Amino acid sequence: MREAVKTLRLLQMGMLVSIVLYAGVGEAIGRTPGGANPSLSYAFTTIGVAIVGVIFVVRRTLVLRSAQSLVAHPDDSLSLQHWRNGYIVTYALCEALALFGLVLRFTGFGFQQGLPFYVGGFVLLFFFGPREPVSS
Repeated sequence: MREAVKTLRLLQMGMLVSIVLYAGVGEAIGRTPGGANPSLSYAFTTIGVAIVGVIFVVRRTLVLRSAQSLVAHPDDSLSLQHWRNGYIVTYALCEALALFGLVLRFTGFGFQQGLPFYVGGFVLLFFFGPREPVSS
């Protein structure tokens, strides 16, 4: 269990660094010439809200249920796998949210339009750090 938490924590830190790099790369390369299509921003915002909802559903269905099972049976490898996979899916969704900011930046939007996606992905990824299941 401790090894899984350590691995997930390393994955989380690497993804947090990558989100900061997305913001840096987006700012360094800058926007492409041409007008930005506002409907793309609306679409990404809608999809971003849906992703946040999916993150909470994944946490509730995979991570929390598996954590309860691991408290009762710490040696259950299937529950451990579900618990670990739930965290990985959560982290991938947070990363996707941050990538929307980078895509917006490359398609002609300013840093301010991409910033909510960077911040949202970073905060959610930071907030959902791996915790070893304990009885409540």
